[in-house]
Amino acid sequence: MNNIKKNFIKFAIKKKALKFGQFNLKSGRVSPYFFNSSVFYKGKDIYKLSNFYAQTIINSKLKFDTLFGLSYKGIPILTSVILTLFKKYNLNIPYCFNRKEKKKYGEKGILIGDDISKKKIIILDDVITAGTTIQKIKKIIPKETKISAIITAFNRKEYNSKIKQKKDKIISIIDIKDIIKFLKNNKIMSKELEIIIDYYQKFVKQFN
Repeated sequence: MNNIKKNFIKFAIKKKALKFGQFNLKSGRVSPYFFNSSVFYKGKDIYKLSNFYAQTIINSKLKFDTLFGLSYKGIPILTSVILTLFKKYNLNIPYCFNRKEKKKYGEKGILIGDDISKKKIIILDDVITAGTTIQKIKKIIPKETKISAIITAFNRKEYNSKIKQKKDKIISIIDIKDIIKFLKNNKIMSKELEIIIDYYQKFVKQFN
């Protein structure tokens, strides 16, 4: 496990973005872990989070024109990453994000920011579970827009995902396998680890 993953897990646990217990998911499952990016609402925290995203983007060596953020949680992530890429890597990257509903007055439309027609974009998300949100976004972006990758903080990697791995390049700062490895290597939370491994074998292993 590289230092980016280790440091991000430590950061997420410290800020209680990554929690262990019993959590009801949209899918109806009860998960033994949960990731909530909403806790990164202070300047220092969102800046640190943006550094993990920016470094992941740089390390990926992807070719892209624009960063795309998903409303609503993806918007503060998007803007902070844009600023970090400019400040630390001297990259002046445009952004685009979606509204939840199409605006019928003023500038109108459902997309805000850069015109992403015929461009390559990276979609930024906080968590991928079933891929439902990504599929909805694909319906509102121009058909000629190419998705270079989807970069997320945490990929649950559950086998019922609607995202087709062969078509969509998914890059995550961490995934569930990283959490299992981290807990094992540090010999902590042994009870929680057993429950997580059991959940992994039921809902994740089949997907990989």
